[in-house]
Amino acid sequence: MPSVMGLLEERERAARQRVEALQAELREAEALWERFVIARETVGEVLAELRGGEDVAPFVVAGERPVQVRQAVPGSVVPHWEEGLGPAVLAPDYQRIMDVLAGGNGMRGKAMDCRQLAAAVGLEPVPAKVEGVRSKAKRLAARGWLAEERPGLFSVPVGRGGGS
Repeated sequence: MPSVMGLLEERERAARQRVEALQAELREAEALWERFVIARETVGEVLAELRGGEDVAPFVVAGERPVQVRQAVPGSVVPHWEEGLGPAVLAPDYQRIMDVLAGGNGMRGKAMDCRQLAAAVGLEPVPAKVEGVRSKAKRLAARGWLAEERPGLFSVPVGRGGGS
């Protein structure tokens, strides 16, 4: 019959091997993550150069690194809203939705449904276009830019709809 100490040492050895394997996996994942961060920053710098270096304050924190937000491009990620962050950091489609809801159409503070929003941003209010607007509005609401008062009814919370 094996001793209790022998069993404990065997389990300790197995746990140490697992920890070492997980630490190696973590190092690999961190290296991969670092490459993506560098690639994103490099692409941002190149795009800023193409746009003449126009800077738009403030800084957005991605992970733990501060990143200067220059100008959003179509297809860019919608950042979570923070104090002082303006709609200029959003991609153009999202900026149009924010502009309409913030009063660009003279209806400041009025909640709109997705069909009204689609028409207000210049799209035909057909199901495919309305669904695209709904998806964008839901994303803006999930990230704190918009409030969804009732399902499908969106508005800009006070202080979040400054001009773009």
